[in-house]
Amino acid sequence: MPKIALASASPRRRELLSQLGVEFELVRGDIDETQLPGEAATNYVLRLARQKAAAGLAAQQTTEPLPTLGADTIVVVDGAVLGKPADQADFFRMMQLLSNRQHQVYTAIALATPDQIWSDTIKTEVWFSELSEQQMLDYWHSGEPTDKAGGYGIQGLAGCFIPKINGSYFAVVGLPLYETAQLLNKLQDKQ
Repeated sequence: MPKIALASASPRRRELLSQLGVEFELVRGDIDETQLPGEAATNYVLRLARQKAAAGLAAQQTTEPLPTLGADTIVVVDGAVLGKPADQADFFRMMQLLSNRQHQVYTAIALATPDQIWSDTIKTEVWFSELSEQQMLDYWHSGEPTDKAGGYGIQGLAGCFIPKINGSYFAVVGLPLYETAQLLNKLQDKQ
């Protein structure tokens, strides 16, 4: 498998990509992550992943840049995207929306080369148990929710709030392993 670049600051994505045994280096894939007016959640997450991969490819100021992987994960309730909580009040609003119901997590991945970009979007349904105000407060004070889409991390303390999922656990964490391996296989097949 050829070496690639990862356009992500997420430590979770670095850990997951390492599980695939892929050699990679980190690159900056900074983009404007604002959702466009009227943009559907699936189009939004795919656009971000593709733009991150393209930005990471362009950031490598070399004549032969490494193929670059970009990814993005969003949490969606009733069609509305829940980003990272701005503050405690925003976090409580999110938890009240998620409590005692099912929602969707979409993770998009994109692999860019100078002449091609492959991408995929993975949908996972996640069910939350009913959360008490004290559970929400305790979770907020853990510090874990502040940098996570939807205000929670399935791989952390919030795992005890989630009785079931339908789809890819790894996509909810931030990088779907199976689908990422499939994209990387396309790169290998091309060579």
